[in-house]
Amino acid sequence: MTAPPLHLAVALDAAGWHPAAWRAEDARPGALFSAGYWADLVTEAERGLLDFVTFEDALGVQSAAFHRPDDRTDQVRGSLDAVLLAARVAPLTTHIGLVPTANVTHTEPFHVSTGIATLDHVSTGRAGLRPQIASRAADATHFGRRTTPQLTDDDVRDPEQIGRRLRPLFGEAADAVEVARRLWDSWEDDAEIRDAATGRFIDRDKVHHIDFTGEHFSVRGPSIVPRPPQGQPPVMSLAHASVPYEFAARSCDAVWVTPHDRAGAGAVLAQVDTAVGRVGRDTRARPLLRFAELLVVLDAEPGAAARRKAHLDALAGAELASDAEVFTGTPGELADLLLDWREAGLDGFRLRPATLPHDLLEITRGLVPELQRRGAFRTAYDATTLRGHLRLPRPAGRYPEHARTARR
Repeated sequence: MTAPPLHLAVALDAAGWHPAAWRAEDARPGALFSAGYWADLVTEAERGLLDFVTFEDALGVQSAAFHRPDDRTDQVRGSLDAVLLAARVAPLTTHIGLVPTANVTHTEPFHVSTGIATLDHVSTGRAGLRPQIASRAADATHFGRRTTPQLTDDDVRDPEQIGRRLRPLFGEAADAVEVARRLWDSWEDDAEIRDAATGRFIDRDKVHHIDFTGEHFSVRGPSIVPRPPQGQPPVMSLAHASVPYEFAARSCDAVWVTPHDRAGAGAVLAQVDTAVGRVGRDTRARPLLRFAELLVVLDAEPGAAARRKAHLDALAGAELASDAEVFTGTPGELADLLLDWREAGLDGFRLRPATLPHDLLEITRGLVPELQRRGAFRTAYDATTLRGHLRLPRPAGRYPEHARTARR
C-alpha cells in the first residue's frame, strides 16, 4: 500500500534555533519584535504547504541553560506572546495551522482555553495548542503565588530524572488540558440562534456549566467563547521521557519526540505505545500522531550547510547542541532521512530551522519539492482546518441532544 503523505511542520523561534542565528548574513534582528517579520515567515511556510507552524514561548527570558536564567548578552533575549502573535498572523493566511505555546503552570486553564478558542475563530479553524509546564523555578517569581521544583545540573543531564522531578506539574497540566477541552465543549455547536426578530441570541439550554473539580482546579464554566470551529483544537506536546510520554498519551492529539536515528525512533515510539497502554487510551477512537523533531541546517550545494554551521558555531563560541538530532546537509539528503525514519512508524516531522529565513526557505523551496517529486507530500492543500490537514475527525460535543432532553 502507498504510504500516506508526510505531515510536515516548522518550529519558529526568534532568528532561528542556532544561538548565533541572529548574526547570520540574512538575519533580521531589528525586526524580531515586529508583526511583519512573523507574517513573512508564516506566509512562506504556507507557500510550502506545511501542515502547521509552532510559536515558542516562555514565562521567563531565554537562557542557554534549560533550568535557570543567565546573564548572557550575546544571544537573542526577549519574545512576543505566542497566542497573541498567532492571532495577529491568522488573518494573513488561509490554510496553515497555527500552534502557539501556552504555559499551563502559572496560567489559569480558563484563560488558555478562551485564548485558543478565540484563535480558532479568527483563523476559521486552524488553531492548535501546545501546553507547556514551567520547568524553571525562577518563573514562579513573576507571580508570587507558588513555588516549583528547582532542577539541578545533575537533573538536566537525564530526561527521566527531569520527568520524575516535575511529575506533579505534568499532572496539573493534564487537568488544565481537560478543563480547556470541557470549556471548548461548554457551548453546543448550535447554541447561537441570532434571531433578531424574536430577540433570542442564544439557546440557554445549549450553554453548559462544566463543573470540573480535580486535584488542581475547580472550574464551573461555561466558556465566554462559543464552541471553536474545530470543536476541539488539536493539542500537541514535546516529550523526551516516560512522564511526558504519559502526559501526551492522556491529553494530546500529537506528540513530538526527539530520536537521533531510525533505531532510536522505533525505541521512542515503543515507549509512547507503552504510555498509551498505561493510560488506557483507545487510539482507534482517539488517534495520537507521532512527530519526530530535527534541527536542520540546509543548503542546496553539497558541503555548504556544514561550512555555514561551522561559521555559526564559531560566532557562538561552541558547537551547536540540541535535545533533537542536528541535521546538516542538502534538502535531498534530508528527504532521504525523513522517508527512512518514517518506516519506524512516524506520522511526520517538526523541523527547527537553524537560521531564519534561510533554513525555512530551504525547507519550503528545496525539501518540499523534493518530497513532492517522490510522492511523499501534498501538492496542494486539500483541507481548510488544522484537523483536516492532520486527518483528525472533528469530535462531537459532550452534550448531545438526548442528554439535554433527559435533563428537562
